[in-house]
Amino acid sequence: MALLQLAVRLLLSGGLIVGASEIAKKNDVFGAFLASLPLISIFAMVWLYNDTGDTEQIATFSKDIFWLVIPSLVLFLALPFFLQKGMEFWPALGTSVLLTILAYGIGLKIASGSPS
Repeated sequence: MALLQLAVRLLLSGGLIVGASEIAKKNDVFGAFLASLPLISIFAMVWLYNDTGDTEQIATFSKDIFWLVIPSLVLFLALPFFLQKGMEFWPALGTSVLLTILAYGIGLKIASGSPS
């Protein structure tokens, strides 16, 4: 049963990523809307609750997600900035990812220090 649950989780999560990118080919705003939804977080909370039944763990997990969503925004600000300044895609993406990793380092420090 655990292997079947894992397979369903993998297919559902992967399907969301493929779905968002395919939709973005036809309608960039709707593709962005789908990608921006916290579906992975919701699924993770449902699966975590289903596996543990621990609402306190879900509350902590949810707060930690909040603190870590903020640094993820760096990518979505930096990438268009670099592209609009004429940087090629791969260097722009790489630089944006590096900046995002730095922001995540700060976010992880905040999340780990937040009261539960």
